[in-house]
Amino acid sequence: MSMDFNIFMNDVVRQAREEIEAAGYEQLKTPEEVEAAIEAKGTTLVMVNSVCGCAGGIARPAAAHSIHYDKRPDRLVTVFAGQDKEATAKARSYFEGYPPSSPSFALLKDGKILSMVERHEIEGHDPMSVITNLQGLFEVHCEEV
Repeated sequence: MSMDFNIFMNDVVRQAREEIEAAGYEQLKTPEEVEAAIEAKGTTLVMVNSVCGCAGGIARPAAAHSIHYDKRPDRLVTVFAGQDKEATAKARSYFEGYPPSSPSFALLKDGKILSMVERHEIEGHDPMSVITNLQGLFEVHCEEV
């Protein structure tokens, strides 16, 4: 029995997209969408999504649960590394001082990077520690909702 790898990966990507969108994140698929979201006034959390099983399976639940907090970003957006390449490259152009990392989270304000939670802070950690890390950033940089 053979499995078409592309069909399998398309299903994995679709599920990862649906999971993060259901959590309330807007998918940005073009550089123009990225620029509009990140340049908007206020705070923006960018989740760089990934099909990486170990880190992606921690990052997406952390993305969903971290936003249930008294303070949170004005906007929740996501780009998909390896899928929406131009949008991801545009988002990463705002992450000055940080190497490409996926999955990851970037918190920006008025288009300027404030902090990141990089892959090495996700992979090998439990979702609760990533949630705590994100909520710590929200506490410092975001307004109460």
